[in-house]
Amino acid sequence: MDTHESRQPFQIVFAIAALLIIAAILTLRTVAHPVVLQPSSANPTPLGYTWSLFLFIIPIAALAWWFACRPDLKFPRAAFWRTIAVLAPLGFLLDVLFGNAFFVFPNKPATLGIDIPARGGSIPIEEFVFYLTGFMVVLLSYIWCDEYWMAAYNVPDYEAATKGMLRIVRFHSASVILGLVLIAGAIVYRKLLSGAPAGFPWYFIYLTCAALIPSAGFFKTAQGFINWRAFSFTFFLLLLISLLWEVTLALPYGWWRYRNEAMIGLKIGAWSDLPIEAPCVWMAVSFTTVIVYEVIKIWKALGRRALSAFFGNADVRRGEPH
Repeated sequence: MDTHESRQPFQIVFAIAALLIIAAILTLRTVAHPVVLQPSSANPTPLGYTWSLFLFIIPIAALAWWFACRPDLKFPRAAFWRTIAVLAPLGFLLDVLFGNAFFVFPNKPATLGIDIPARGGSIPIEEFVFYLTGFMVVLLSYIWCDEYWMAAYNVPDYEAATKGMLRIVRFHSASVILGLVLIAGAIVYRKLLSGAPAGFPWYFIYLTCAALIPSAGFFKTAQGFINWRAFSFTFFLLLLISLLWEVTLALPYGWWRYRNEAMIGLKIGAWSDLPIEAPCVWMAVSFTTVIVYEVIKIWKALGRRALSAFFGNADVRRGEPH
């Protein structure tokens, strides 16, 4: 699967993303004096955070209906639920353990007022719904594209494609190097350039590890199975929703904000001082979700126990070429 043809779509997707990022940076840097929103009411968005979750829920409902009407997609359906079972708890864990270290939720009337106990305080229940529905909309949109809209570019037979595969886990050194460079760059910026050296970029480090650890172990295997055209649709759909949701509504109206001491210190002034970590989340979520989904499909197609499928049989590995 590791051919020039399988690598090219991956490169094109990230080239398009890079071009958009460069254009956005050049444009946003022209805002030398950002305008500050002045609310005209003490409660400008009643239940705003709660209602905003329909940005995810409505697409999920439509895509879930399509999914349910496709009895032939039993294999992707099983992989979908296993992927959600892996990723959603990680989002919940972030909130329970680190939510109050990374975020604040100043606009209480924008939520239902139902809080979940967490380390350092409590977290609005909307946060947990966000993680669940966020992963679901990403995965359902990818599956819809992979199995219908862009089905011409998917892998039609996983059992045939995985035949002879010794193991799923294959070390991808480029992911590790990229992760270390990003973390080092974040620390250097915080300590030397941000003007607030007392803080530490814990949130960025968490995001980098969450995105690049799966990539370090699975990208070599998953790359040839990912429908990169479907991935591009999912990536840019999530980007559009996030721009509407976080930049236009959440930050200006205080549904949540970021704790400066846990950030890199690099902000986008034109977007209500949005930390650079937020766009990183938008990009990382799609990438990690799709990799995990494809790896689970590969595992089930191999038809072996998890230990054997992921790490291979010791006797077989001795004959594996380096």
